[in-house]
Amino acid sequence: MGQSADETLAPADYAALAAFRHALRRFLAFSRAAAQEAGLPPQQHQALLAIKGARPPVSVGQLAESLIVAPHTAAELAERLEAAGLVTRAPSAADRRRLDLTLTGKAEAVLGRLSAAHRAELRAVGPLLRDLLRTIEGGEPDPP
Repeated sequence: MGQSADETLAPADYAALAAFRHALRRFLAFSRAAAQEAGLPPQQHQALLAIKGARPPVSVGQLAESLIVAPHTAAELAERLEAAGLVTRAPSAADRRRLDLTLTGKAEAVLGRLSAAHRAELRAVGPLLRDLLRTIEGGEPDPP
């Protein structure tokens, strides 16, 4: 896994790793709650963000890779997104066997609000994460 067997970790390393993991889980809990408050299941929010963040056109296969899910799971997710009026699916101009996904105006509006909230949350937790990464990498955290 990248660490040699003879490398030992100090108690501070374990504490930093535990704190970093806790901070990540808190962010994920925030993200889940924000998506649900916006009326989206978290996986749909993740899918919309993956589509928006990719270079268009985005295929169902690319969505599967981005979300690290099976292709049939991404296809079912795309169907649910289309039924909710959040994406359109159309055969690819380059490969008619492939379905390309495009966000609707409704999706753009919801995603814009959610992304602004997520950016604010990341800005709030960013200094803590940076300090924890420095500690994990063997450096010193910034002074308070």
